[in-house]
Amino acid sequence: MSQHFADRLSAAIAKKGTAACVGLDPVYGNLPASLRAEFAQHDAVGAFRVFGHRVLAAVADLVPVVKINIAFFEPYRGPGVELYFELVARARELGVIVIGDVKRGDIGHTSMAYARAQLADSDAGPGPDAVTLSGYLGSDGISPFMEVCRAQGKGIFVLVHTSNASADELQHVELSSGSNVAARMAELVNDWSHADGMMGKCGMSAVGAVVAPGDVSRARELRGLLPDSVFLVPGFGAQGRGIEQVAACFRADGGGALVNSSRGVIFAYEKTEYAQQAADDWDVAVRHACEDLVGSLAQVGSAK
Repeated sequence: MSQHFADRLSAAIAKKGTAACVGLDPVYGNLPASLRAEFAQHDAVGAFRVFGHRVLAAVADLVPVVKINIAFFEPYRGPGVELYFELVARARELGVIVIGDVKRGDIGHTSMAYARAQLADSDAGPGPDAVTLSGYLGSDGISPFMEVCRAQGKGIFVLVHTSNASADELQHVELSSGSNVAARMAELVNDWSHADGMMGKCGMSAVGAVVAPGDVSRARELRGLLPDSVFLVPGFGAQGRGIEQVAACFRADGGGALVNSSRGVIFAYEKTEYAQQAADDWDVAVRHACEDLVGSLAQVGSAK
């Protein structure tokens, strides 16, 4: 059995000295002009391959975690999915923990098939260290992934509170208990986080939560409901989440959260300040933006 996911994650964060996570969400129209000139849109996968490998090389020594979103690869069918797993394997070779942003959620044999396909290491190659999941179907949809967590030292991040504008349509619906849907999901995630084999020696669970509330009070409420789960916090920078909101997602001891930035880092060369720094080397701009992300998160302690 591999080392517990939460222990590996805790050690990686301590080694890099940051809770920053870079998201890899490639979009052909946003790729550097030099790549689009070399690879026409009908060969977007070829462009994504060069882009992905160079982004990973630029950030691997700076951050403990990368999050690769399979949705941006799936439109290209087999070649795109193959590249997704190629980049997962490369990131792991570089010593970076990989979250596969797959947002799967189903039950029974289907959920077990998803767990084997999206999370487990197999003869076909390594899977990511953790994946994102939807818990809307309850424990039946989560349990197969937890089995892989136990067997292979993997992790999961269950959607609890998301950053999209329409999240309130469901997540803040009030229940008869006076709570709301997001809080009830947090209670379920907390139960799963303390199931057999889920807690690591570091005091954190392999069952984490995706939490990106728009206000500090909600973040603190969910932090209280999930004391031992790592929060994967999306939306920093490009989606408007600031230091104060992010700080509320951390535990009092300064741990317990990963803060993701995708577009703000990987497309940094589109911004004048980074383009001027990088000249013709677009991955230098990516690295500078990643360094700035790490520097920004160093302010979290003072914002709590």
